[in-house]
Amino acid sequence: MDTADRKLVNITRRPAPAQVTPAQVPGMSGLLGLAVGVVVIAGLFFAKDVLIPITLAILLSFVLSPIVSLLRRWRAPKGLAVMVSVLVALGILGGIGTIVGMQAASLADDAPGYARTIENKIDNTKKFAASRVAFFAQDRAGPAPAVTGPPRTNTERILAGRGREPVPVRIAETEPDALSMAGSILTPVLAPFETFVIVLVVAIFILMQKEDLRDRLIRVFGSSDLHRTTLAMDDAGVRLSKYFLSQLAVNASFGTVIAIGLWAIGVPVPALWGILAGILRFVPYIGALLGAALPLALAAGVDPGWGMMISVAVLFAVVEPLVGYVVEPLLYGHSTGLSPLSVVVAAVFWTWIWGPVGLVLSMPLTLCLVVLGRHVPAMEFIDILLGDQPALTPVESFYQRMLASDPEEALEQAEALLEDRSITAYYDVVALGGLKLAAEDTRRGAIDQDGARRIVRSMLTVIDELETHVDNGATATAVPNRSLNPMPQGSRSIEETATDPMPVAPDDWRAENTIMCIAGRGVLDDAVTAMMAQLLGNRGFGVRRITHAAVSRDASERVDYTGTKLICLSYLEIGGSPSHLRYLVRRLRRDAPGAQIMVGLWPEGEAALTDEQIQRALGADIYVGTLGAAVEEALAFAGRPVEQAAA
Repeated sequence: MDTADRKLVNITRRPAPAQVTPAQVPGMSGLLGLAVGVVVIAGLFFAKDVLIPITLAILLSFVLSPIVSLLRRWRAPKGLAVMVSVLVALGILGGIGTIVGMQAASLADDAPGYARTIENKIDNTKKFAASRVAFFAQDRAGPAPAVTGPPRTNTERILAGRGREPVPVRIAETEPDALSMAGSILTPVLAPFETFVIVLVVAIFILMQKEDLRDRLIRVFGSSDLHRTTLAMDDAGVRLSKYFLSQLAVNASFGTVIAIGLWAIGVPVPALWGILAGILRFVPYIGALLGAALPLALAAGVDPGWGMMISVAVLFAVVEPLVGYVVEPLLYGHSTGLSPLSVVVAAVFWTWIWGPVGLVLSMPLTLCLVVLGRHVPAMEFIDILLGDQPALTPVESFYQRMLASDPEEALEQAEALLEDRSITAYYDVVALGGLKLAAEDTRRGAIDQDGARRIVRSMLTVIDELETHVDNGATATAVPNRSLNPMPQGSRSIEETATDPMPVAPDDWRAENTIMCIAGRGVLDDAVTAMMAQLLGNRGFGVRRITHAAVSRDASERVDYTGTKLICLSYLEIGGSPSHLRYLVRRLRRDAPGAQIMVGLWPEGEAALTDEQIQRALGADIYVGTLGAAVEEALAFAGRPVEQAAA
């Protein structure tokens, strides 16, 4: 054996099949992580009186931070910038509170009349419902006979007895003193005011010492990796500031539109309901419903009929979807980084932990956790569970569907991916990548031969369904690895050639059997060969696909190579059989002397794609590592002059 043959055997020798490692029980690290999670949740629950004001202060600092930064760029001192920002926020809150108080006071005088109107509507509705129920449940046998005669039971005697006048009872209460009255009035106000003062003071200190706090957090959590820690903090700050400012702008606009609409309808104090609608919309999912409840009730009390109430319902039903599905995606994208299910789960969790305040804070708190999970490896599971990024890559998802023998879902994924890429790119990146994962699992013993055959059957179903797919006149194929020549520098990638017009085969290459695609020895090679045959057929080539058994040494029937100009061999599992490939190429040279031989080697980093000695030892004419390169080589070979192609 010469040097090239020994090198070929050593590089491509297949290792012994490995045993699949059995699943193990969670170790101490997993149990420790579970214990830490339980302790953290318990701490959040029992320390909510302390944590809620601090959390509100931190979130308020995120809202005011852009204003402080703007004033700092205008050369304002830090203390002045912070105080101006806080005063602006207090002024806005004070103005909103004043408007709400004035509107509520003007509504108080007419509230009894509205209540009576609502009661009359409720009574009329009850009477109408009772009359309908009585009509359908009426006894057709006639009215029941009246019961007469003396009472026979104790209950009837009590009911028929003479009623006695009730004895009036009066509870004498002592007049409360001034301190008790003041305490009863101030107690409900002191707790919110105390929380407000704490939030304001903590927010001021956070804004004043933002850089110092950032450095301390980096020192505590990420001094060993300053790049990752800084990136995580910047990402969290940008996302939260963008989220809060965008939500503030959207909800303020929502409240303004609602207030104008209610004023046009004729609902009293429309400014009050607009402000409440804008504030309640910070609550995910149910905020808009809560904001619509009070205006609907007031409309029912103002109008004796139902016209005003229906108009208010239509107003909210039109404005809320318009803002939620049109304005918000245009303003800050379709997502904040959270999956729809995680928003619901987070709302339930934080409401359970912190009550109504937790419901309002569920979105920003969960967003912080997701950003943390994207940059801290130990918390990556949070981003996987709650983030909006796909849990599996397209290759992994495709392979998983093949393992589950579910080609229908794989086709749905293919249709979505083919909207912005060619079928050649899809086969090369997704389908071929999934088959490479299958080949690796087969090599290490995770998939047996029957499982590999099921994967191939599912894959062939997908390929057959994509037979009629059209790439809209564009192709996205990779520049090929030409025989004995590495890919030149500056070659264009798949994406860079996506706008080129699709070349097709010449007329003399359209006859049947012009190109013959032969599968390798592995079970999975049949699927790759089917993809190659389909791609060549889409370009107008006359393609014939045959199995490996048909070209084996002891095959009962010989293959007819009449008119064959190009033979394409496909090997996804080349390891361990280089001599077999070399002998197969020799037999094909003997049986089809006028045909060129192209070998597709799909394993990652296959040495034959770059090593000239291995290529000479195998004896083929062309070597490719992608399906796109195979198509390009076939087109290039078909376009050569006859005397050059025969050389």
